[in-house]
Amino acid sequence: FDDILGLDYFYQVPADLRKNGATVLVAKVSAVNDNDVRGEQLLKQLKDWQASKGYTKFNLIAHSQGGPTARYVAGVAPGLVASVTSVGSPHTIPVGGRVDAIGNLLNNYVGVVSFLGKFVDWASGHKGLPADEAALKAWSENTAAFNARFPAGMPATPCASGPELASNGVAYYSITGNKPKTNLLDPADLIMAASDIPSDGLVGVCSAAWGKVLRNDYPWNHFDEVNQVLGLIGLGAPDPAAFYRQQ
Repeated sequence: FDDILGLDYFYQVPADLRKNGATVLVAKVSAVNDNDVRGEQLLKQLKDWQASKGYTKFNLIAHSQGGPTARYVAGVAPGLVASVTSVGSPHTIPVGGRVDAIGNLLNNYVGVVSFLGKFVDWASGHKGLPADEAALKAWSENTAAFNARFPAGMPATPCASGPELASNGVAYYSITGNKPKTNLLDPADLIMAASDIPSDGLVGVCSAAWGKVLRNDYPWNHFDEVNQVLGLIGLGAPDPAAFYRQQ
């Protein structure tokens, strides 16, 4: 979402970027759906901004499922996209049959995910966006088919960097955290889960690798990656807003 009652999804990041000279537009897509639906929603917003503001290309910065969603747009309309930077995004299924926390959620608690997603859409003022938990679950179980359709930036081997500049002319970057629990005062830490693979508490580190891997060991969890909740990150951890500003 863009914001709920004034609370940014990327907490304080858009304001920081704007203060430092960037032009920032925040998109809104369905909280619970597959990347084809979400990607078409994002594509429409980019085309609307192109028509109304005259922008020719966009740098897409995306968190969690936003990464594959942004890749969809770069795949179907590469002329609109300069770069895709994905943060803690589930691009692949964990290797060796292992399951990360987000896979466990979608396999066993998709109804809970759907309820929370619908609440987010409603609370952020976008209750008319379609929700489809079956489509989300189907995509999560078969990311290989999605990646076969949109391979630009794909690493040749698991966990490694892929090409920075893909054949479609779009630059791809990725980062992720690798520390599920970071701050005892942060309520989001309660739902972060350790697993048998390195992860940010929801997405496996290897699953997040796409395009040029800038860093895969930030001492952040899945919510710290977007400076949530309310900027509560681990003691001594890098400032997430500084990463976005640098990128």
